[in-house]
Amino acid sequence: MAAYLELTFDLGSLDPQAAEDACWDCGASAVTFVDARDDAVLEPLPGEFRLWPRTRLKCLFVQAHDASGIRRALAAALGLDPDLIGVHELAERVWEREWLRDFHPLRFGRRLWVCPHHERVAEPGAVVVALDPGLAFGTGTHPSTALCLTWLDAHLAPGACVIDYGCGSGVLALAAAKLGAARVHCFDIDPQALTAARANAGANGVARQVRVYDRPDTLPAAADVLLANILSGPLCTLAPRFASLLRARGEVVLAGLMQHEVADVTAAYATCFDVAPFGERDGWVGLAGRRH
Repeated sequence: MAAYLELTFDLGSLDPQAAEDACWDCGASAVTFVDARDDAVLEPLPGEFRLWPRTRLKCLFVQAHDASGIRRALAAALGLDPDLIGVHELAERVWEREWLRDFHPLRFGRRLWVCPHHERVAEPGAVVVALDPGLAFGTGTHPSTALCLTWLDAHLAPGACVIDYGCGSGVLALAAAKLGAARVHCFDIDPQALTAARANAGANGVARQVRVYDRPDTLPAAADVLLANILSGPLCTLAPRFASLLRARGEVVLAGLMQHEVADVTAAYATCFDVAPFGERDGWVGLAGRRH
């Protein structure tokens, strides 16, 4: 007998909350909403639950003895034909490590690498950030993060003072510290990100260089470089704040925006910065420029 039973169905016009409740009522141990068609969904606002245009729901049952019975019960609760619900048996695995199978070292620019802890980079002269995927955003796999990491590899001056605004896992801050930044100051609105950034700084041996702040108003001013890999809306709103955190001729690096958002973000920064695109990946664009 399989250790787990996974039932899947397309959400379609079903109410998401009602569909989830039906899964719990039938005895599911876990319920997950996933993208059924590879559509992009940008980061939701705090408290917002945003779904894909075509969403599939997966529910997991532990030690289920009657697959056909559970399928019929779930179909009745949802008002669906049982044939529309897929059934898959899953063997027991070491799930805590399963997700690492597809995460391997990634290179950014000439010398910078992001590498999971279970692997090694043998490249001579490599600058390696050791990082495993976690709850906080940022491993280098997303195009916007990759753009920022590539910029850091090419442009960061040794001894620089850096701010990572919206730090997520801290990957940009860790890269800056490993590339020679003297001080890196981090902030994120997500408490989980702050916890992850502190832990990752310690694991990479840069805890002395990287400081994580719980509140944005405590970030120091006169930084040489400010990195912000967030969303276009907050990027526009924060332009004056970013100008106040940088020294004259300090550099701002902006990511998390798509091609159609470049004009709006550029206009928001025109008063205080000269920003221009420095790279594009899969429709995501990075902007960089100096404070007036």
